[in-house]
Amino acid sequence: MNSQEAKISVIDPISPAIERVKTILFRPFDFGKWFVIGFCAWLAYLGSGGGGGGPHFNFPGGQQRHGPQFQEALHHAKEVTLDNLFWILPVAIIAVVVMIIIGLVITWLSSRGHFMFLHCVALNKSEVKAPWRKFKNQANSLFLFRIVVGLIGFGFFMLLIAMLVVLFVLLLAGRGDPNPLGIIFMVLLALCLILPTAIAFALIKKFTLDFVVPIMFLRQGTCMTAWREFWKLLTGNKGRFTLYILFQIVIAIAVGAIIMAGVCVTCCCLGCILAIPYIGTVLLLPILVFSRSYTLLYLRQYGPSFDVLSPEIATT
Repeated sequence: MNSQEAKISVIDPISPAIERVKTILFRPFDFGKWFVIGFCAWLAYLGSGGGGGGPHFNFPGGQQRHGPQFQEALHHAKEVTLDNLFWILPVAIIAVVVMIIIGLVITWLSSRGHFMFLHCVALNKSEVKAPWRKFKNQANSLFLFRIVVGLIGFGFFMLLIAMLVVLFVLLLAGRGDPNPLGIIFMVLLALCLILPTAIAFALIKKFTLDFVVPIMFLRQGTCMTAWREFWKLLTGNKGRFTLYILFQIVIAIAVGAIIMAGVCVTCCCLGCILAIPYIGTVLLLPILVFSRSYTLLYLRQYGPSFDVLSPEIATT
């Protein structure tokens, strides 16, 4: 089937995705099955938990009232930074190294988990050992791809941060108190440079997990081979995948609203349970299975060769 001629919809996969959730988790209801699939999902989404709210800004109501305090705070920050630079830099370096090691372990485990969870959803099975062994090579390939992309992103962001730090140090080292307008300019410059890059890397991650992993699952190939195949599909259907991303944002907002409503209704008890590692994932399993099923159902609209849910897959 030619994807250019096929009917591709972001709405049509919703109903069969809900039915698949019912089939996998509720027909029949099996508590043990929930915990096995939940474990695979927990590994898949390890380290990708939700974040908190954004920062709050207090804008000054008048220069005469807030100006001197702001200048004094900047001057104090300058003195503290310069006086403690000898230990701030080593501590920062050690913290970065520890974070990198932890990130590598989490990325490796989640790469295995993505194939394990996909295996459970695609085949309606609750297995851990079989997909762990079967997709070892594919998971390692995904891990290496994510690390390379992560290193590229990390290097780029570190370069931007280093540039901003140099500008900030030069600003602090200047005579007199730092200029607030200069700091505001630096913040705006950072946003203009970092935000578009962050969006680009987020899209790479989204497409990799949503579509490249299923293609690897089908072809039993490497991540780069699957990406080359998906790239042809993506470049030939830019508008459709743009609509897909926008609709994914709508779904995320709707799911977030449902979870927040549940937290409010239960007086934050639900929030406390969801914060418990693994248990929270098991509780959210219907949403996670729906999300994974939706991406598979959307992908198979581009032709039988992209149908991860095909009955023949279970026999391979």
